[in-house]
Amino acid sequence: MTLPVSKKRLLSLIPELAGRRVPVAGDFVLDRFVFGHPKRVSREAPVLILSFVKEDSCPGGAGNTAANIRSLGGVPLPVGAVGDDAEGRTLRGLLEARGIDVSGLATVPSYATPVKTRILGGGPHAIKQQIVRYDKEDVLPSDGAWRGALDRGLAAAAAGAAGAILSDYGYGAASPSAIRTLRMALPPKAPILVDSRHRTSAYAGVDAATPNEEELEEAAGGPVADSEEKLAAAGAALKAKLNCRSLLVTRGSRGMALFDGAGAPTLIPVHGTDQVADVTGAGDTVLAAFALALCAGASPLEAALLADFAGGVVVMKMGTATVTPDELALAVTSDRVLTA
Repeated sequence: MTLPVSKKRLLSLIPELAGRRVPVAGDFVLDRFVFGHPKRVSREAPVLILSFVKEDSCPGGAGNTAANIRSLGGVPLPVGAVGDDAEGRTLRGLLEARGIDVSGLATVPSYATPVKTRILGGGPHAIKQQIVRYDKEDVLPSDGAWRGALDRGLAAAAAGAAGAILSDYGYGAASPSAIRTLRMALPPKAPILVDSRHRTSAYAGVDAATPNEEELEEAAGGPVADSEEKLAAAGAALKAKLNCRSLLVTRGSRGMALFDGAGAPTLIPVHGTDQVADVTGAGDTVLAAFALALCAGASPLEAALLADFAGGVVVMKMGTATVTPDELALAVTSDRVLTA
């Protein structure tokens, strides 16, 4: 399939991502990874015993989106909440270590910072495989002084920004009401993007959304499966409900589908191989790259292609990963589908 975008055009857009100020409002999560070497099978139960090797932590959820904006040269402005706990302090520190201003993160004493812990095992020289994941989740209280502070922080962050992102993982920091706040504070034509785990269709009025195929099916009320007709119908219906300019549906090993305009979606093949190392947080990377590119003046198709390349880079890395401009440029340059 030939796409009407050249490598030269995409490469020219990558430097334009730098310096773009983008509020990232939503649910900030701590991603924790525990690594071990297989020791033996337990005598207590048919489970593997691992010998502990190390533990790593990374910003997850909206934090991963902010981290990817930062790694691509943008200026993320986090707006959200963490608990008054060790995990919240760790998450703040991880973001600060990346040069990200965390003054927009409110501390809510009654809230437990969400943590997703993944246990990985493998030999010393083998790729570590994820064995199990357990989540510590909490939902923010419906009211409190912190919520007013968040609204004021969002308006302040949006003033003069290039665009904004809403990252809704269902913990209560992001809501459709933020769209009005952003519209009033953002400069004219600055795009608002949303990625919502379970209520994408509630965010009517955004400029773009990046659901995965499962989220599209949830909004459509039925499976899409392998049917391009059902995909087209579900995507068109969600785009109309949101009244947005573009809808980018991520489809795993089948690439992406971009709904832009009234016609059939543009199907974008996955970049690289479908034999990936780890898909953890890839959707956050796609959202960050898509948003930054739109903020830099890219067309929806150009932005979607850059997001596709960015996603293809991070799934070849272990854990919650980010992509750099050099890595993105190399991926574009090495592509065999686009014209020079």
